[in-house]
Amino acid sequence: MRPMTTPRPCNPVTLEIIRGAIRAAQAEMEALIERTAMSAFIREKKDFYTALFDADGVMAVGSNVPVFGDICGPVFRDFPIETIREGDLYWYNDCYGSRGAVSHSNDQVFLAPVFLDGKRVAFVMGWAHFADIGGLRAGSISPDATEIFHEGVIIPPTLLIRDGTVNQAALSIFYRNSRYPRTAQGDTRALMASVELGVARMQEIAANFGADVLADALAQLLARTRDTVRGRLMETFPIGTHRFTDRIDGDGHGSGPLRLRFALTRTPDDRLILDASETDDQSVGPVNFLMNPDVPGMALGLYFLGGDPTQVVNAGGPRSLDEVILREGSLLFPRFPAALGMRGLTMMRMLAALNGLVSVAGGEAPAAHAAYVIMLLRGTIGGKHFLMSDGLGVGYGARGFADGIDGVYFVAQENYPVEFLETEYPVRLREYGLNIDSGGPGRFRGGCGIVREYEVMAEESILAVRLDGVENPPWGAAGGQSGRPGRVVLNPGLPNERVLKPLSDGNRVVRGDILRIETGGGGGRGHPFDRPAEAVLEDVLGGLISAGSARADYGVVITGRAIDEAATEALRANRPATLAFHRGSYADALD
Repeated sequence: MRPMTTPRPCNPVTLEIIRGAIRAAQAEMEALIERTAMSAFIREKKDFYTALFDADGVMAVGSNVPVFGDICGPVFRDFPIETIREGDLYWYNDCYGSRGAVSHSNDQVFLAPVFLDGKRVAFVMGWAHFADIGGLRAGSISPDATEIFHEGVIIPPTLLIRDGTVNQAALSIFYRNSRYPRTAQGDTRALMASVELGVARMQEIAANFGADVLADALAQLLARTRDTVRGRLMETFPIGTHRFTDRIDGDGHGSGPLRLRFALTRTPDDRLILDASETDDQSVGPVNFLMNPDVPGMALGLYFLGGDPTQVVNAGGPRSLDEVILREGSLLFPRFPAALGMRGLTMMRMLAALNGLVSVAGGEAPAAHAAYVIMLLRGTIGGKHFLMSDGLGVGYGARGFADGIDGVYFVAQENYPVEFLETEYPVRLREYGLNIDSGGPGRFRGGCGIVREYEVMAEESILAVRLDGVENPPWGAAGGQSGRPGRVVLNPGLPNERVLKPLSDGNRVVRGDILRIETGGGGGRGHPFDRPAEAVLEDVLGGLISAGSARADYGVVITGRAIDEAATEALRANRPATLAFHRGSYADALD
């Protein structure tokens, strides 16, 4: 006779109901931020996230964004969890004080506990990128920054609301440090309202099912994610050490290329250890990425959970790894007060490097993606200062079963619509479309970047740009070729044409100047000659690749709007040799 087991407080059916209810609450919080925030980067770009945590502050349900670390820990360090009260609201943006839970200072975290009948049952968080918080340049991020003090005001964990009283003095200091205080005020109110809504929804869920059932449901979601991710890591990585190196072009201050070196070891007793200690030293410029130790597991979790509607992204991903080793003073663990504002391009290389680890181990992770591009145009028009912060989409790497995605900014974030740009800022859009031939050739083509061409309408302004992958484009895998690089050009095709440094600030532009930004594509996967000729023709007709690329890269000859089958067969008979990876040329391993 089998021994009787004690049933868990939350049964499988109730677990799925609670999972759906929590995701609905999270989505409602995000919708409120989107509809009430004032800054374009939040309202239009959708650079915001929410998350829900258990009673101990462990993330139970998060957005599908692999850059979160231990969000609650920094608050608990300064405000012990047993002292936290119902109605409290906590706030911070301190990157170093949070050990990378926030990775650049524009990102603000608002965190509140949830109580039911006097018992703490959860925490909720709202997070968003604020347009300007002071610092060296408008927008608070600049390639010129060399220390974090250049990047705006730093807020350590702060008790913002207690017993219904708002710490207005703290908010006044924050607003006073912004060049656009009304926008900062509106965004703060939006985040505070979102968190208040999340608290109410979690209280309703706890009241409907009971605190014990909710606690068990959150524990089961954590365990399910951990077990799933760990199981898939074990399936992918045999015993031994697997290594991958990726690199960024530089920091805009003369350093580069800068290498990210990862090693994942599975020991004979099935411990999983991720070691990034051999990554290059931190940089002078603002491309350092203060990577919280939870981030690699979160990123791997997002990859392995992709496409599974029964799973949620949470702290189970980080718990699937037994150890993460970082070296203080490196690009991924810089020493205070190194600048962090442009950390996005290093973060994107980090995500690609983790895909590379999976590929080295024999998995079919996507080829590398390009790092999304940032531009900041600052100036005056009609006597008023303006700040145009635009983030531009890029091409993502080809997958083992499909082409890469075209024109993606980052996860669920969006490219600005043309109508919005022309209404809000002194620019006219002359061209907006996909960047032809930017996707890496392969059996599955890398995604294409985009082209934006602006005519500047302000009398005079200053431009900052952040673009990577010009010298070290996103790699291709399994015979696929690397994505093609982007570029930034002022007045293309005119006598005063000027190619701008891809990571630079202080670029002067005047009324009538044409600014053209071409973003890079993702790497391809599989031999390009294995791509069906009909798919190549479709790409040519669709404006994704040129007839010249079809011939040179894919061995497909297009005449008019049709395939020259005889010429194609002759070309493809001379099949070029390939190796495991490609970044400008083929190699068995990247360095």
